[in-house]
Amino acid sequence: MPLHHGHHPPRYDDTDRRRLAVNPFHGSANPVGGMTEAPPAQRLPDAPLPPSTAYRLVHDELMLDGNARLNLATFVTTWMEPQAGVLMSECRDKNMIDKDEYPRTAELERRCVAMLADLWHAPDPSAAVGCSTTGSSEACMLAGMALKRRWALRNGDRYPATARPNLVMGVNVQVCWEKFCTFWEVEARQVPMEGDRFHLDPQAAAELCDENTIGVVGILGSTFDGSYEPVAELCAALDALQERTGLDIPVHVDGASGGMVAPFLDEDLVWDFRLPRVASINTSGHKYGLVYPGVGWALWRDADALPEELVFRVNYLGGDMPTFALNFSRPGAQVAAQYYTFLRLGREGYRVVQQTARDIARSLAVRVEALGDFRLLTRGDQLPVFAFTTADDVTAYDVFDVSRRLRECGWLVPAYTFPPHREDLSVLRVVCRNGFSADLADLLLEDLERLLPELRRQPYPLTGDRGTATGFHHLGGTVKPAQGLGPSG
Repeated sequence: MPLHHGHHPPRYDDTDRRRLAVNPFHGSANPVGGMTEAPPAQRLPDAPLPPSTAYRLVHDELMLDGNARLNLATFVTTWMEPQAGVLMSECRDKNMIDKDEYPRTAELERRCVAMLADLWHAPDPSAAVGCSTTGSSEACMLAGMALKRRWALRNGDRYPATARPNLVMGVNVQVCWEKFCTFWEVEARQVPMEGDRFHLDPQAAAELCDENTIGVVGILGSTFDGSYEPVAELCAALDALQERTGLDIPVHVDGASGGMVAPFLDEDLVWDFRLPRVASINTSGHKYGLVYPGVGWALWRDADALPEELVFRVNYLGGDMPTFALNFSRPGAQVAAQYYTFLRLGREGYRVVQQTARDIARSLAVRVEALGDFRLLTRGDQLPVFAFTTADDVTAYDVFDVSRRLRECGWLVPAYTFPPHREDLSVLRVVCRNGFSADLADLLLEDLERLLPELRRQPYPLTGDRGTATGFHHLGGTVKPAQGLGPSG
């Protein structure tokens, strides 16, 4: 999550004037009773407020947030059925870590792990190991820790505990992988983009591996453009590397989004535990798992893939409950909602929901291309996501102008610059999720068509502060901003 300073610089000299305005109608039956003093915004009030007043003050300020349903930057679920919301409210006071006190919540977590192990073709689903997390970022951290510890155990006789191993990945990875490498002192070896290849190249990844490589990360659904990385080809390149050198490099699949799309829409695509080299997989239950934030899942193909020394054990109904997590206390509501969604939809329900999202993405991409001003990079035929840039002959405006103008209509469509070696390329990206209907897609296209004549009349691109224009920082679902440009998630 972003870091925040405790106090913003005042806009005027008298900082004590910054108080929340209280309308008498916010009060009780007597509209002026207890409303003599407005509460301060930057320090704790001296006295309590009526609950209705406190609610209204917070509610009104949050009205200035963007509309989550119109946020086409995020992969995170923005709509669930009312019954799921009720179920979550019933579980919001349950602490997920207290497995002995909330044994049925722990059982629902176990069942979700078993369902995912079966969905991802674990050789023996009953032997697969997994856990819920607060999201894919924590799941990736856990997977990275397991890769590093396995490497350390294999090489304990050759290296001191302070040895610095490396992890190979594409430059398009979510920023959590760079965080992992920084926090756990692992060298990040990144395969750059080249030409029209916007994700990892299997052979280039294999060439970066050596005896200090703890693993290679494959992304099933790049946040930059929605494309799948070729996990099977990556494993084949590493198989060939092992034949030549003896190096046995495991693969982790970051399926934050694609892990809940490919099993239903791309059943013939081999990317999961069917590949023996895939040691672990993560996904975000709160993305295409169709649950409100935040819940993620991390699974290992068997107990050997997760070093026992990383697992802590707590008492569970007088027995032994293994746990593996960075966080401790967290709500059980999202786990209950995940199990509800698995039961509610089943395989066929997930297939229909994800197919609808893909159909909308593909249709909208074609219609954007037909406008003539834009060139598609992807078409929404893998993740229900597509990226596009301005056509070569468009010089009056750029993608940052489009993002800024669409934001005036309420749409949050991110514009950002690609990483090395394609920093010359700036794009817009549309994420189609459950709840982004064909009707909303029509409205988005209508607004874009209405804005184009004005954009075409510009003398040149007008967006100076591109970071402000898009408001997009690609961190929670996500790409980091280009320095000075700002291109999240």
